[in-house]
Amino acid sequence: MSYYKPARLFASASQKSFAPTIQNTPSLPVINWSLVGQTAPKLLTGSSSSLPTADAIVITWAGAEWAALEHVFCASTTPMPYSRRATSSWNGWTKYSRNLPSGSPSGWDFWGEWRLVQIGSAAVMLFKSNTHLDWPGQTWLVELIKLLIQDVKPALILSIGTAGGAQTGDHIGTVRTVSAGTFYEPDVAPASWPVYKNAWQATDSILNNPNFTQLLFPVPTTSADLQSLVTQFNQYYQAQYSLSDLDPDSLNSGDPAPKIADQTGGAISLLTTPTFVVGTTSGQYQNYVCIEMDDAIVGQVCQAAGIAFGFVRNISDPVQNTALPSTIQGNWGSTIYDVYGLYTSYNGALAAWAFLAANF
Repeated sequence: MSYYKPARLFASASQKSFAPTIQNTPSLPVINWSLVGQTAPKLLTGSSSSLPTADAIVITWAGAEWAALEHVFCASTTPMPYSRRATSSWNGWTKYSRNLPSGSPSGWDFWGEWRLVQIGSAAVMLFKSNTHLDWPGQTWLVELIKLLIQDVKPALILSIGTAGGAQTGDHIGTVRTVSAGTFYEPDVAPASWPVYKNAWQATDSILNNPNFTQLLFPVPTTSADLQSLVTQFNQYYQAQYSLSDLDPDSLNSGDPAPKIADQTGGAISLLTTPTFVVGTTSGQYQNYVCIEMDDAIVGQVCQAAGIAFGFVRNISDPVQNTALPSTIQGNWGSTIYDVYGLYTSYNGALAAWAFLAANF
């Protein structure tokens, strides 16, 4: 089932005017890196209009993902208030707008923003993309990844961020890491959808450290907040759904210990879609670990260039109730993402750091 606008990137006009709220909004925590025998990423200076070289690139896409990336990689010594999840700019980041193609869409005037950090002996470029498969489109996203590979010359590109659930047992906040992406083509049989994969295998030594779980932050869902969201949702959309209708099997309740799954190596894939597509309780799309809207294109370009790639995706909106109308599925998924996307993205960013620190 598909929708014109993806909840995890661009809300429709009605979704923009719906601003759901929750009461339990703790700050993202200070990170005690010494618990796993590590130190915080070191900030590196750099503000050129051209892109510097780096050993790896971590690319993220939406606002809440960017806030979590900023906290984990750049500002982990102080708590981050929940209110900063919608911050539209961060100190130390440089806007990249060189080499924009002619004929680009109106309103799209830069590729994204970047900054450098050091993890171990490696220079890592953090990149917040303003270029998506949904908008301005596949042509421009392909060109962005080509430019990053050409100028930055990375050995590895990791795409990280939020995703829709495809596995019926994945609670909100589950993190899944793969090194393959399948591209959804609506008028083509699924067996013929193109798959872009590589043999990049994450190193789990930090992830497997017994103290790593102390760094994770369980998504702070409460029954009161979820019920309040249902009430707000029904009032706004003039509906009469129950919590059990909108939250089958309590999938929107975070696990006490967030699950992080390393499924890299190329055998298991996520699904990339050009429009908002929803996994449901019927098991639709359960052959994929999650559903998102950019990664297979990243994989396509990296595979052609011989660059290693991986995808670290957190479940910000779990599978939806099959019995509900498709528009309700999409609007509820957007509601859950809006209020919890910062928290789900934190653990995804932390997992990406762990893989980089262990690999470099």
